[in-house]
Amino acid sequence: MEEFFRQRLTQLRIQKGISARDMSLSLGQSESYINKIENGKAFPSMQVFFYICEYFNIAPKDFFDTENHNPAIIDALVNDMKVLTDNQIACIACIIKELKR
Repeated sequence: MEEFFRQRLTQLRIQKGISARDMSLSLGQSESYINKIENGKAFPSMQVFFYICEYFNIAPKDFFDTENHNPAIIDALVNDMKVLTDNQIACIACIIKELKR
């Protein structure tokens, strides 16, 4: 579990294009905090885990969803779709199916 956590944290951080130092400081931690987690020398508390998810703008469940490589983008799309009509959502579903081919 710790190895998974380290890898996922690194993946999301790199995807966001942020350094471990900058992320650490943004979370109110020492400048080496994220680096220590990624190198297996530390593990965040549950409270810091929630801050990490908030930092990435994702739900905690999305952190563990390895099939979702862009959780923040997917969440934003889902939120945007909430205001669409059923017909508009059906059209988007058709487009997605065509793109998957």
